[in-house]
Amino acid sequence: MYKFLAAVENAAEGAGDNAPAATNNGINWQGILDTVVNWVTGTGIKIVIALLLLFISFRIITFITRRIEKRLITKRNADKTLTRTLFYVIRIVLKVVVLTCLIGYLGIDTSGLAALIASLGVGIGLAVNGALSNLAGGVLILITRPFKIDDYISSGGYEGTVEDIHIVFTKLRTVDNKVVYVPNGALSSSTIVNFSEKDLRRVDLVFSISKKDDYKNAENIMLGVVNAHDKVLKDPAATARIDSHTPNEVKIILKSWVKSEDYWDVYYDILENVKKALDEAGIEMPANQLDVTVKKD
Repeated sequence: MYKFLAAVENAAEGAGDNAPAATNNGINWQGILDTVVNWVTGTGIKIVIALLLLFISFRIITFITRRIEKRLITKRNADKTLTRTLFYVIRIVLKVVVLTCLIGYLGIDTSGLAALIASLGVGIGLAVNGALSNLAGGVLILITRPFKIDDYISSGGYEGTVEDIHIVFTKLRTVDNKVVYVPNGALSSSTIVNFSEKDLRRVDLVFSISKKDDYKNAENIMLGVVNAHDKVLKDPAATARIDSHTPNEVKIILKSWVKSEDYWDVYYDILENVKKALDEAGIEMPANQLDVTVKKD
């Protein structure tokens, strides 16, 4: 562009004597027109070709890498977390290489551009110190593997299913279909609870009954409800024992084992079925109450 402007200036100032017919008020319009035509047929066409190549190559890179990524995950049973992250980085690197080559094709000195990028990188690195900690956290998560894609985790007050692990943040989908982007720096340095790492989970529920009722009968009713559920495992066996008691109530804790994917179905089913069974047996689930004694002098 600078060459084009210089050529236009030279044509306007220094070519008047050679083409007087095309000169008006000291401006050589013919020279300007020739310069514009030469630039369009030369550099202009190269820019158009470079933009077309940039668009096409970016689309090809995205298409091919995603096809390979999908094939590795579905056909080769490759690790989804590592494969997605690896191909995400590969796409960025390939696009940067293509962009650098096209800049060189346009005649721009890429060595100066590389020095400029390096200088910008240092400045940006100092400005985004927090982002660098997220980058380090992402690398640490990929190496230590405390969770993977499709795991249900809890950390930093958020919990949900891991949809994607990027280099600076992790994407969670909550049970009510909200998306939470958790910075990897905070995630890697905080406590992580992985609910999906083990195949089995224990459902713990506490029920209160009146102290006047037979707690052994209540325990047997609860065990009958649990053992009748088709998703509750028989081994390990379910248990029902007194957890605590107060002057007005007895709290019984009911524990049963299920597959991790069946946890919430069993959780809510047992809550409903135990309540129904205790009501049918006439066992009272007491509400909070306050006894007031009035003394008169």
